[in-house]
Amino acid sequence: MQTIDRIPSGHAGRSRSCAYANIVYTVATSADTSLDIVGQTHQALAALSASLEGLGSHASRMLSAQVLLADMSSKPVVDEIWARWIGDSPQHWPQRACYGVDLGGKLLIEIIVTAARGTADDA
Repeated sequence: MQTIDRIPSGHAGRSRSCAYANIVYTVATSADTSLDIVGQTHQALAALSASLEGLGSHASRMLSAQVLLADMSSKPVVDEIWARWIGDSPQHWPQRACYGVDLGGKLLIEIIVTAARGTADDA
């Protein structure tokens, strides 16, 4: 039987990341909600990279991403940061969707990802 790997989020009742077999499921936000959308996006992407790598994956192995935004007018800024972060190779681009949602408090962005395990070299 395959085991499920879990990385705690620090919040009761939920994990930041889980992996089963060769699939990783993770979510990322900014730790500093006093930042603007640019700062929160950079922090969320750094947290996402760390979570993927922590479970044996990489950004280039993402299959699907959902970006939740507190303000959809910030989407062009987020898109620009995302494009620089993910890189120029279409072989590394996941399916991605953006949604405008009420994230509560001062949180401006949350990113939910499904990825295959493996390194950047496996992409």
